[in-house]
Amino acid sequence: MFRNFIVAIVLALCASPICAQTLVVEGVLSPAWLERGGKREPLTTGMTLAARDKVHTGPGSRALIRMAEGSAVKLGENATLAIDDLLEKKDGGKTLVNASLDVARGAFRFTTGVFSRQPAQRDVKVKISTITAGIRGTDVWGRSTSQEDLVCLLDGQISVEHGGREFSMAEPLLFFIAPRGQPPKPVASVDKRQVDEWSEETELRDGGGALRRDGRHGVDVSAATDQGSAAQILNKVRAAGYPARTESTRGYGGEEHHVRIIGLATPEDAAALAAKLRALGFADAQGR
Repeated sequence: MFRNFIVAIVLALCASPICAQTLVVEGVLSPAWLERGGKREPLTTGMTLAARDKVHTGPGSRALIRMAEGSAVKLGENATLAIDDLLEKKDGGKTLVNASLDVARGAFRFTTGVFSRQPAQRDVKVKISTITAGIRGTDVWGRSTSQEDLVCLLDGQISVEHGGREFSMAEPLLFFIAPRGQPPKPVASVDKRQVDEWSEETELRDGGGALRRDGRHGVDVSAATDQGSAAQILNKVRAAGYPARTESTRGYGGEEHHVRIIGLATPEDAAALAAKLRALGFADAQGR
C-alpha cells in the first residue's frame, strides 16, 4: 500500500511542471555557454533549460533547442537568449506550453517544422529587444543588432508590440523593423531570397562540427599521463566554450588521461571540430 502511494506521488510530480523537460538542447555548434545562477558552463546536447537560464553563442556558433510539444528555437552566432518564464502542463493527451523568451542580441528562429509534432497548445512570447512577438503556432525569424530590431513572419500569425503599439501580422513574408533611435518602419513584404539569407544565420548544418543529441563520434583533444596536466587542458577547452570531458584508460605504459568531446553525428563533423580546435591552439586535436 505504502509503495503504491509513493509510486502515485512520483507519477503525479513527473506530470507536473516540476519534471517537465520543456526546453532541451538538441544541437550545438560551439562555442556556446549556458549561464545559470551567475555561473557559465559550455552548452551541450541533452541539457534541460529552466526559467532564468541564459544561452550565449559565440562567433560562428549555432544552437538548436526543442520544446516539449515539438517546436524548435534556433539561435545564430553571438546571440543571447534569456528564458524569463517557462511552464509546461499536461491536460489529458495535450501539452500546454507557456514561455517568455528574451533575445537580447543576435538572430533566432521559432518554428514548428523541425521535430515531430504532438497535440499541443502554446502561448510563447519572444522579446527581440524592443519588439515583442506573441506566437501561437507559427514560423518566425527575428534579429536584434546594435542598429535595429527585426521580426519576420514566415508562416502562421503573430501579434506584435512595439513602443505601446500593437498589431497583427497574418501573411507570410511580412517583416517589421525598428531602427535604433528612429521611428519604426511600416510593415512590408520581403522576397524569399532575402528570407533564405536570414534563415541561414540560424541553421545548424551537417558536416560543420556540430554536436547532436544522438551523435556517436568524437574528438580527442589531448592526452596526458598525469591527471593535473589533463585537468589544465580540460579547463582551457571548456573555458573556450567547448563541452569537453576527461576519460582515463590504462595500458601497458600506465594510465593515460584523455580530454575528449563526444556527440558528433558524423566523421565529417568530428574532423571539422578537430580543425577548429587546432586553430585555437589545441594542436593534437583529432576526430575519431
